[in-house]
Amino acid sequence: MKQILYRLFEHQYLGKEEARTILQNIAEGKYNDSQIASLITVFLMRNISVEELTGFREALLEMRVPVNLSEYKPIDIVGTGGDGKNTFNISTIACFIVAGAGYQVVKHGNYGATSVSGASNVMEQHGVKFTTDINQLRRSMDTCNMAYLHAPFFNPALKAVAPVRKSLAVRSFFNMLGPLVNPVIPTYQLLGVYNLPLLRLYSYTYQESGTRFAVVHSLDGFDEISLTTEFKVAMPEKEKLYTPELLGFTRCTEEELSGGETVEDAALIFDQVLKNQATQAQKNCVIVNAAFAIQVICPEKKIESCIAEAQESLESGKALEMFHKFISINS
Repeated sequence: MKQILYRLFEHQYLGKEEARTILQNIAEGKYNDSQIASLITVFLMRNISVEELTGFREALLEMRVPVNLSEYKPIDIVGTGGDGKNTFNISTIACFIVAGAGYQVVKHGNYGATSVSGASNVMEQHGVKFTTDINQLRRSMDTCNMAYLHAPFFNPALKAVAPVRKSLAVRSFFNMLGPLVNPVIPTYQLLGVYNLPLLRLYSYTYQESGTRFAVVHSLDGFDEISLTTEFKVAMPEKEKLYTPELLGFTRCTEEELSGGETVEDAALIFDQVLKNQATQAQKNCVIVNAAFAIQVICPEKKIESCIAEAQESLESGKALEMFHKFISINS
């Protein structure tokens, strides 16, 4: 590892096979925490290359605990994290809205590394027990259109670096990898990223993989559609800049999307949104993210129609019903 770090400190890049081997060695515990922290720091100081990202991804997918849910043709809705905004659990709530609208969702998530509450934090706060049992995951899909995969259970390398990521509390290339290594390899994916270079990097990576995707980025740095400013959406056939007003939404402020100071705070907001008792800013934010996820699955639908579906799922209580069923199956 010492020689690899020296090369990286001299601004050299890794080949795909080198990157793949490094990730395998991390998973096998061959590097100490200081070496892993140094590696993470390198990719904070420069952009990751397509070859490096592909090599890291291939290693994680090769080592994953495989899960075959392909018959459901599910979508995953996820952000890279690392935007420093500490928002509430927008993508996780959007998953239940999409499930309430009748679509299949397999959410791949983890504990928060750079925010107070990641998807796994808020799930645990509601009594969810994580599992790798395929029969349990299928029951969950059949009952409420939603299954949850806790990343460390399926990706040993992610488990190996969790303490280092938590202690550093800064974004890392593992934030970039998380969305690419859902062990189901979902048919569809909505991914939020925190800058434009990443939007293009992921667009290229997804086009190579054959996944039907949308990569979204709010121009003020949110790794989701925040409605605080203009946002860009990249799909296989187009890349488009939207304004909140164009879609009928009022702009909100960063403070209105805060996830609070504790996991308990985040869980309370989570419940208020699903019960349709949240602020308009909080509701609009999850609705618009769910709407673009629906359009990924149904590209023939206009975004206005997808917004109406997402809004109906939330306001009719269907999203909340799916969440209650999910809790009963997974607690």
